[in-house]
Order: sequence, then C-alpha cells, then structure tokens
Amino acid sequence: MIEQRYTRNIGTLTVEENLLLHTKRVCVVGCGGLGGYVIESLGRIGVGHITAIDDDRFDESNLNRQLTSEISLIGTSKALAAKKRMFSINPSIELDAIEIRLDSSNVKHLLADHDVIVDALDSIATRRVLQDTCEQLSIPLVHGAIGGWFGQVTVILPGDRTFDKIYPSEIEQGIEANLGNPSFTPAVVANIQVAETIKLLINRGEILSRKVLNIDLLHQDYFIFSI
Repeated sequence: MIEQRYTRNIGTLTVEENLLLHTKRVCVVGCGGLGGYVIESLGRIGVGHITAIDDDRFDESNLNRQLTSEISLIGTSKALAAKKRMFSINPSIELDAIEIRLDSSNVKHLLADHDVIVDALDSIATRRVLQDTCEQLSIPLVHGAIGGWFGQVTVILPGDRTFDKIYPSEIEQGIEANLGNPSFTPAVVANIQVAETIKLLINRGEILSRKVLNIDLLHQDYFIFSI
C-alpha cells in the first residue's frame, strides 16, 4: 500500500515504482527558475531524498518566475526556501538545503551518492564541471536551459560528452542570455527534466541520451535532434 497522497500517481507509475522512488536520491543544482519547479515536482511525486544546492538569495527580479520566491523572502536563501516549502507540501521528503556555490573544489563531494543529478544552472562553466564530475562518478545528468520562449533538455549519461557538442569551448553564454526569463518557460522545461529524471530512476521509457529536445513555445515547435 502507498500513502493516499500518491494514489493519483498510480496508472502513470506502478505501486512498486512509486515505492522505489522513495528510496532514490536526486541532487538539483540551482534553486531558481528551473530548480524551484524541479524540486517541487520531484517531492510531490515522491522522490525520497532531494539535495538542493544554491548559494544565491532572492531579489525582486526573481518574483516573475521562481516558484519559491515571495516578497517576504527577498534577501533570503533560495535553498532554504525550497526546504521550507517542501516541508509544507510533503514533510516525508528528506531535503538537504546546501547554501554553497558548486565548483571544482567541492563538486565531487556534493554529487556523490546520488542516483541522478539535475542541472538547473545558468552558468556554462559550472555545467562543464557537472558533466566531468558526473562522468567520474558514473551518475546520469539531466540538463535543462531556458531563454525567452525557448528551452532545451537533454540527458547526459557517463561518456556521452553532450556539453562538448552543444556548448563548445568558445561559447560562454547559453540560450538564456539576453532573451529574458518569463514565468512559463521554466515550468515547461523543468517538468520535462523531471519526467526524464523519473524515467531514469524507474528504468522505464526512452530517455534523451545523445539527443537534445529543442522547445519553441512561441510557435509550439518541439524538435529532437541527435548528437
């Protein structure tokens, strides 16, 4: 038997798959526009342990799109806000809020012992560090990026080296640069990332490994290209 809160998952997931999710550990790097939605959806579906990493604090410009932001929280920690919100939604979820900037000196320690890592960053340099470390630790990485009406999602399995192809070394700004960040694009991209994460955790379905999903919400165009 499962808790009543999870009964609407059944049909999409089996009871056994939902119970399996309770044993899994996911690390979300970034608690802003993408990360807030990712963390909430993972907790609501029942992923048992979530690590939320972000050293940033809310400012007024976050209020248009970041799920955990509130006027009363301006100046406070995004990671701690995610933990507080999760406790109010699903207190059975263990959420570790880590208020630190991930870099090459701490990344291996922070990512170790997780089943999946979710990239909710806006820094290409840090994404490259994530790819390298996930490969060393043999952990799948679910990447998402947004900019204006557009987004992209891919799953990077150890050895795929997808970032080397979509972010060559001379590129230092991603699709989010200069395009704005509205409320709707992060929600769409984040929940596709969550779907890919769940498929990895339950080992079911086709994942976006060596493929990139490009999303154009202005023209409702969704295109997958192979790497």
